[in-house]
Amino acid sequence: MTAFIALRQASRRDASELAILADIASHGFASWLWCADVANGVSDTPMERGRLKMSELDAVGSWRDSVIAEAYGEVAGVAIGHALEDGIGDIEATIPATEPMLALQKTVVGSWFIGSLGVYRHLRGIGIGRRLLEDQIDRADRRPVSLITASDNEAALSLYGRNGFLEAARADAVSLFENSKSHAWVLMTRSAA
Repeated sequence: MTAFIALRQASRRDASELAILADIASHGFASWLWCADVANGVSDTPMERGRLKMSELDAVGSWRDSVIAEAYGEVAGVAIGHALEDGIGDIEATIPATEPMLALQKTVVGSWFIGSLGVYRHLRGIGIGRRLLEDQIDRADRRPVSLITASDNEAALSLYGRNGFLEAARADAVSLFENSKSHAWVLMTRSAA
């Protein structure tokens, strides 16, 4: 069923697609973060800033850590993952909205961490997310695999649960806007293979 889905390592020229898909995976949280750089004059739009972030040569979570899924002749989705190293313990959140996620990540040092897994809406439900997730589990090379998703993202919670991930912890999310729907960040882990 998923034979028509091809995975490939992302290249630097994929930075625009990566920014869009990272924003989709985060339900707009990524572009909200990038807005601060627009206000500081680093870029003209949040997506331009996202593209710049994704094209950085040595940044964790940029194109070098990304795997692209293609289906029907187009980019369909992305998974961005990396080994979560001890150095994360030295990182401090610079804005309150990232504090809960950073605190959760610090509890799973040594695991393979999936920072983003996103699929374009018109291509969901045909196995692309599952295929990207399986690839990230393979890349973990026998390490535990961890990720964070929103407590109200039922599709993601279901996908991860069906693939052996269990809830390890929760942290209340900081509201981005006055009328934001409240939710928690859910840390999910899968034991080493």
